[in-house]
Amino acid sequence: MPGSFEKPEIRDKTALARQVYTLLKKRYGPARCPLHYKKPHELAIAVILSAQCTDEQVNRVTPALFERFPEAIDYARAPLAVLERLIHSTGFFRNKARSIAGFARILVERYGGVLPQTIAELTAMPGIGRKTANVILGEIYGKAEGIVVDTHVKRISKLLGFTRSANPLQIERDLMESVPQTYWVDWSLYLIFLGRDRCRARQRICDDCVLNQICPSSTAQVRSKT
Repeated sequence: MPGSFEKPEIRDKTALARQVYTLLKKRYGPARCPLHYKKPHELAIAVILSAQCTDEQVNRVTPALFERFPEAIDYARAPLAVLERLIHSTGFFRNKARSIAGFARILVERYGGVLPQTIAELTAMPGIGRKTANVILGEIYGKAEGIVVDTHVKRISKLLGFTRSANPLQIERDLMESVPQTYWVDWSLYLIFLGRDRCRARQRICDDCVLNQICPSSTAQVRSKT
């Protein structure tokens, strides 16, 4: 098409990752966890609740939940029926209530209420998968043992060419090979922000996306500056 600009092919995925990170950081500013919490165990509970539920809905539910049960031990002792009622609107509330109670019980009995600092220890706790463990380590401890892979990260990573896999574990491995470790904690948050803002599953707004000049899947007609 006359006047169009062909996006350069970036064979070095680490170089691409650096460009992506720089552009998204400039666009969205400091990366902040969208889930609201005041205590470390509250973040873990919020992430458990976020499965198959929007962050916005979780943030509507957690204030009353956290006020009713301020400490981890309170969840371990809480009647499941009460937990279920308070978290009902997040979906899958029976499973989530059992996971929260089991998580809190182990947190108190085995770790004295202090969240462990390794993926292996965290993922051995009820309701805590690898994604949740990565969120906890990055947000609470600033540690990067891996990269959070949610639906936005999964989809956008494929669009950007960092992976061809649909398996979250393989996607995480592929990203860890390309993305500098210093970016791991914030990387997923930036892709999530992009996924909600412009690179949506049902409607990608490529013409107004900050990555449209470097994304190999962009449909934008970016005009040449020459």
